[in-house]
Amino acid sequence: MHYDVVVLGAGASGLFCAFTAAQRGRRVLVLERSNKVGKKILMSGGGKCNFTNYEVDAANFISDNPHFCKASLKRFSQWDFLAMVGRYQIPFEERQFGQLFCLTSAKDILAMLLDECEAAGVTIRTHCEVTSVTAEPKGYRLNCADDAEPIRCQSLVVATGGLSIPTLGGSGFGYQLAQQFGLKLKPRQAGLAPFMFSDATKGVCERLSGTALTVMVSCNKQSFTADMLFTHRGMSGPAMLQISNYWKPGDALQIDFLPQLDAAETLLQEKRSSPKSLLRSVLSRHLPKSLVLELQSVLWPRASETLMADISDQLLRETGEALNAFSVKPSATEGYRTAEVTLGGVDTDELSSKTLEAKKQPGLYFIGEVVDVTGWLGGFNFQWAWSSGYSAGLVV
Repeated sequence: MHYDVVVLGAGASGLFCAFTAAQRGRRVLVLERSNKVGKKILMSGGGKCNFTNYEVDAANFISDNPHFCKASLKRFSQWDFLAMVGRYQIPFEERQFGQLFCLTSAKDILAMLLDECEAAGVTIRTHCEVTSVTAEPKGYRLNCADDAEPIRCQSLVVATGGLSIPTLGGSGFGYQLAQQFGLKLKPRQAGLAPFMFSDATKGVCERLSGTALTVMVSCNKQSFTADMLFTHRGMSGPAMLQISNYWKPGDALQIDFLPQLDAAETLLQEKRSSPKSLLRSVLSRHLPKSLVLELQSVLWPRASETLMADISDQLLRETGEALNAFSVKPSATEGYRTAEVTLGGVDTDELSSKTLEAKKQPGLYFIGEVVDVTGWLGGFNFQWAWSSGYSAGLVV
């Protein structure tokens, strides 16, 4: 039960770190508490795994130290991962904003990682609940729930993920270990999560459930233009998931329903070119009819049956301005139950940006989601997993 390296967590970062270390001749054991490996990989991207992005930059990540991720991203870039995907002849496609997805199944990515682990001689154990970790003069001693004999290792890599989607094996164990060894944590919260509402907006969302459109959503000086989806709980889709990383309770969201248009100017032009049309008919050329009817009841209820020619320029301007900056105030996000990531985590000041080793605890490493580095939606969190796993794997 002696190993050079023990990796806690058989997710994206843990598996990548494991085979990178094993390829250097290190004896590596991966411990996974759930019943199978790579659960989050398999469910991501609707089962197609958005494994990286053509355009990866430090600006695509949220951290108290925005420079921390640069060293790992440079050491193992999206092009390095794409070369690996190429070697395995995994078919993939580019979607909007440079996002890269498997063409057939996320299983292809997991199979690639497991093949690399097998070829390098990595041992992987599932159903293994670590109950305690103790530092020893030459490394670490781990006790597992079902083992009489402890496991010992020189280097311990914490790749336990975050609190998001607990049904996929996420837990707070990595944060507990960090605290046990005196490392500071940044506050954690659900990231890339849908919004819920408790005011009149809740009823609107229920009635519009299933309706999708492209919007620009803004909050706290950050904006994203992407698809938004109304659900029976509230608002979801890429635009809402992205902005949720910047939203704080009590904040309002500004939604631009016509991001490509100056809506006020457009409506004034339509008044001249389509004087005998109704405002809802004009807007239905640009927006889903069901949404237009909901907006009508809020923005121009008294002019709902008035011809464009007879609507005042002022009302058209006010309506247009509201369409470009419609304010809603969420009551909360759906939280960790559906969040794709956990914001915050192990303070980057506690870690080496080059190796991911804890500065004051030799031989202890933290990689992936457990660290205070969170990527935008679009393959960035997986790229951080590959990059941080590789950086640690080179030195453990």
